[in-house]
Amino acid sequence: MAEVIQQPSMNPASAPEPLLSMNDVTLRFGGVTALDGVSFHIDRGEILGLIGPNGAGKTTAFNVMTGIYRPTSGSVTFDGGSTARLKRYQIAKRGIARTFQNIRLFKAMTVLENVMVGADAQHRTGPISALLGLPLHRREEAAGREIAHDLLDFVGVRGRADELAGNLSYGDQRRLEIARAMATQPQLLCLDEPAAGFNPSEKQALMELIRSIRDRGLTVLLIEHDMRLVMGAVDRVVVLEFGRKIADGTPSQVQNDPGVIAAYLGVDDDEIADEDGEGSDAS
Repeated sequence: MAEVIQQPSMNPASAPEPLLSMNDVTLRFGGVTALDGVSFHIDRGEILGLIGPNGAGKTTAFNVMTGIYRPTSGSVTFDGGSTARLKRYQIAKRGIARTFQNIRLFKAMTVLENVMVGADAQHRTGPISALLGLPLHRREEAAGREIAHDLLDFVGVRGRADELAGNLSYGDQRRLEIARAMATQPQLLCLDEPAAGFNPSEKQALMELIRSIRDRGLTVLLIEHDMRLVMGAVDRVVVLEFGRKIADGTPSQVQNDPGVIAAYLGVDDDEIADEDGEGSDAS
C-alpha cells in the first residue's frame, strides 16, 4: 500500500489574531450618517493607522470602540467578546485605553499623580479601603506608584514627576497623557492625533515612542494627520472618507491608491489618471 504523504498544514498560531473588529458599523445622528457600514480589524501586536480627511469619521470610530457612542447597527468585538452591553469603564477594564485630540490632564495634580490615576483603573479596592488603610489597598498603591515611575521613565518625563502637570511643556503633556493611558494596562492603546502641535523633531521622537509601545506588547491604533509620521510608524492603514472605508492595506499600497489620493487632493480618479499621463494631451 502506497504511503500517503500529508501536506504540511497552516499553523493557526502563526496567523494574525484580530484583537478588535468593527463589523459593518453604522452610526447615525438624526439625519446625519457619521459611519456607514464600516468594517475593519486590528490584529494583536500591530500598529494600525486610521486616516482620512477632516470629517471622515475617524474620531467617531474611536468613540464607538470605547463605548462613548453606541452604533445604530453593526457590532464591535474586542478580545473575543462583544462590547455591546459594556459600559465605558468596563471597556477600559477589558483593555482599551485612549488619548484625546485635546489634552485632558489633571493639571492641578502632579505628573506622578496623573499616571497613578490611570493605574487606579485596575485596582480592586475602593475609597473605603483607602480610608481604612487596608493592606490590599496599600499594596495596590505601592504597585501603582512603581508602574507610574516606570512609565514616566519610558516616555521621558520621570525627572519632573513631582511637578504640577499644568507646568509641563505642551510636548511633555502629550507624553504624560500617553503614560497615563498606558498605566491602565491596556491591550489596545488608541492615540487620537498625538502629534498635533509637534515640531519635526518631536514627531520623529513620537514615531520612535509608538514603535517602543508596540515593543512592550501593546497593540496600537493611531489617528494622525501627519502622513509622514503615519507611514513611517504603522504596519497597516485604514482610510475613511465621509464615514465609509475606502482603503485598507500596507502604507505603500494606500499611498498609491487612486481613491485615497482623490480623497486627499479633492480630485476624481480621471484627473489623477490625466496627471499620470493617462489620457493627457500633454506631450
